[in-house]
Amino acid sequence: MKKLILSTIAALIALPILVVGQNKYTGVKQCMPCHKNEKLGGVSYTVWEKSPHAKAFATLKTKESDEIAKKAGSDKPAAETQACLDCHVTGTNVKDEGVSCEACHGAGSGYKAMHSKKDATDDAKAKAGLLLGDDVKKTCETCHNKKSPTYKGFDYAKYWEKIAHAGKKS
Repeated sequence: MKKLILSTIAALIALPILVVGQNKYTGVKQCMPCHKNEKLGGVSYTVWEKSPHAKAFATLKTKESDEIAKKAGSDKPAAETQACLDCHVTGTNVKDEGVSCEACHGAGSGYKAMHSKKDATDDAKAKAGLLLGDDVKKTCETCHNKKSPTYKGFDYAKYWEKIAHAGKKS
């Protein structure tokens, strides 16, 4: 009986961790219906769509990007070079979307499920790993840093203003 109780407690503790770990990238098309619809309170998609993040993968399909990849030691085009893809795409199954919602907010399958619940508080979303967290700048600097061959400095405050959408009913 004691083993059963301990096993049950262990399962209850492990279950949320396993569920978060199973989140899958869904792509921006899953976010768009609500986050583009002003009637539903969303304009985040529109902010993203107009940003360089939406075109990040497309920039890898240029001759200039291929030259940069070659100088960095790749024998493949930039759009096939993992070091480039690491920052220019979100999730491998939706790479043509560039740097999408899920790059910052986490894999969308868990978020979508969380949205459908009436008690989907920000606290619950944060526990599931679906919000940016306190250090947004650090998240941005994962890619916007000196390791990038095209890095020319990164003014977080300046660029955040261009992509911020929390105050825009999203």
